[in-house]
Order: sequence, then C-alpha cells, then structure tokens
Amino acid sequence: MDFQQLADVAEKWCSNTPFELIATEETERRMDFYHVWSESEDCLPFLQLAQDYISSCGKKTLHEVLEKVFKSFRPLLGLPDADDDAFEEYSADVEEEEPEADHPQMGVSQQ
Repeated sequence: MDFQQLADVAEKWCSNTPFELIATEETERRMDFYHVWSESEDCLPFLQLAQDYISSCGKKTLHEVLEKVFKSFRPLLGLPDADDDAFEEYSADVEEEEPEADHPQMGVSQQ
C-alpha cells in the first residue's frame, strides 16, 4: 500500500475517534496526529503500551497500530477503559488493509 493510501486510511479512522491527522510527510513516511505527543511526560506512560505492541513480533496493519494507540490513550483522553470488543463503534467503517512486506517506523507526535 502506498503512503497516500495509508494516509487516507488514517484520515478515515480519525473521523471516528477523538484524533486528528494534522500532517503527513511522504518522504519521511510520517503522520502526525493531534492528541498524541510522543515527547510529553504526560503521554509517555500511555504511549509505552502502544510502542511495546508495535515493537513486538509480527506484522501489524496501520489500523491495528492506530487502534492500539487509541486504546492506550483512552484514560488520557478522559474515556473509560474498554476491552478490545468495545472498539466496534470506532472501527466499523474502517477497512482492514493487508500488511505490507516492509513496515518502516512511523513517528507519532503532536505539534
């Protein structure tokens, strides 16, 4: 999947969550989301769960990574903790994409 297709998937996913895709940089394969600030001391403990998941074995789709970030940030966003089944309302309209053969690291930040 090319970068623009990934950005389109991210934009569509954001429409059903409190996140906003505020910038994309194709040459760096980077997407910046409002509500996620990877250098904030307040965010780091919540982001760690998602970072551990991303670093674990196996390929992950962009949708899976975004859902893990959302789940990790629920308490920070003032949303109740929920199990994986509770994400149906947020992901019902998002199409699953096939994992790519090569997944470069993606930066997640807030500007």
